[in-house]
Amino acid sequence: QVQVAESGGGLAQPGGSLRLSCAVSGIIFRINSMGWYRQAPGKQRELVASFTSGNADYADSVKGRFTISNDNAKKTQYLQMNSLKPDDTAVYYCKADVTSSSGRRDYWGRGTQVTVSS
Repeated sequence: QVQVAESGGGLAQPGGSLRLSCAVSGIIFRINSMGWYRQAPGKQRELVASFTSGNADYADSVKGRFTISNDNAKKTQYLQMNSLKPDDTAVYYCKADVTSSSGRRDYWGRGTQVTVSS
């Protein structure tokens, strides 16, 4: 069974940094793409960053501050978040587009809370 799990959230001060991790586990044939979404209270879930076929894309609100990196051997993606702002406060979710014995589908993690506050 494929599972996706985020970690690394917490409390940071404005201007600070956090690194989120997203690990995919289970018997998989291929990770087609992975990405990060966030949802703040009272707002819709929005795409923050994604990585597909070697290319990373970022929402305008995080460009220059957030960076995706991958450890393919560990099936883990990282989201380095620098120069954090209070507006970055949200639950961050990882989504993985995975091909397994069950076919190809998206898998979501349960989310990790990021709070930016002084």
